[in-house]
Amino acid sequence: MTTTTSPADARTLGLAHYAARAVLESVLTRHDLDFQQQIVLRPVALAAEPVDRARLTADTVAALKTGEDSITRTIDELITAGLVATDASEVRITDAGRALYERIVQETSAASARIWGDIPEEDLLATGRVLTLVTERANAELAATSGR
Repeated sequence: MTTTTSPADARTLGLAHYAARAVLESVLTRHDLDFQQQIVLRPVALAAEPVDRARLTADTVAALKTGEDSITRTIDELITAGLVATDASEVRITDAGRALYERIVQETSAASARIWGDIPEEDLLATGRVLTLVTERANAELAATSGR
C-alpha cells in the first residue's frame, strides 16, 4: 500500500472516520445493531455498575451531536432488544448485551490491529494530540454558533 503525505484537514479526517466507521458497521450489520446503538451500548457494557440514564443520554448527545429524543429512542430500542435493562433511572447491561458487545469487540479487534498496528507510537501520540485539539476547537465553534 502506498501512502502519500499531505497535511491533515477536515476532508482527511472525514475520510478516515467514514472508512473506519464502514469497517465497524460491516460487523454491526451482521448483529442487527446500528452505529448509534453501539455507541450507547459501549459505555454501559464497560461500566462496573449501572449507568445513570440521564448521564448516558447527555454524554451520547454531546458525543454524537444529535438530539436527546434520538438517544432516548436508541436506549429504548436496546431495552426492547434485551441488551440493556433499566431500573428506575439507571441502565445496566444484560447477559445478552454483554455477549453481543464482546462478539463485536472480538470481530473488530483483528481489523483494528491491521489498521492501527504498525503505526509508530510517536505518530499515534501526535495524531491524538491534533485530533483532541481539533475536537475542542470544533466543539467551541459549535457552541459559539449555537448561541447566535
